[in-house]
Amino acid sequence: MTSLKQQTEAKIAETRQGNPTFMQNVDELILQSKAFEHGADAIAVGKQVPRFCLPNQTKELISLQQLLANGPVVLTFYRGSWCPYCNLQLRALQATLAEIHALGAELVAISPEVPDDSLSKREIHDLGFEVLSDQSASIAQQYGVAWQVPEVLLEHMRVDRKLDLNAINNGNGNILPIPATFVINQDGIVTWRYVDVDYRTRSEPSDVVEALRSLFK
Repeated sequence: MTSLKQQTEAKIAETRQGNPTFMQNVDELILQSKAFEHGADAIAVGKQVPRFCLPNQTKELISLQQLLANGPVVLTFYRGSWCPYCNLQLRALQATLAEIHALGAELVAISPEVPDDSLSKREIHDLGFEVLSDQSASIAQQYGVAWQVPEVLLEHMRVDRKLDLNAINNGNGNILPIPATFVINQDGIVTWRYVDVDYRTRSEPSDVVEALRSLFK
């Protein structure tokens, strides 16, 4: 089975071939961001997480408290359904969902995207996990993973991708989450995390599953 890392690396290579100048700019931005330790404020292992209550795709409010009542939670922040790297990650997590559930855990994904009725009830059911909307990125901010997107990336989204983030995120046109995944135990404590300002890299679902298994050792 192809790992998520192999899939994202293939996507990076494809984009680099099609738009080498843009990818060079991204490489430089990521290096600058890492030098300034963007993401260093993300909630650390051993710390209590902020509670939240956010709407899902059917606009039903879902709280972290109700999710934790059933077991540990795998919480992942992603940029939006328009991001190909995010879609690779969510599909990989979906493929691992049976293992996550077998360990008594729930998976929840959060992005700034507005619930827009674009998915049918069948499509929402087939996801198998909650997808929540943090339009102002305020929850991402509380978790220390909110990022003011550099203009070169915003321009790429506007010009090359024809994306209107103001519309997609209901007025939030320049703050996106750093892709991050947290494993949270039933006491609301972070027991494992993956945070990387390079939006082209993601945690492996197998590592998430192993982090959940470690809760019972």
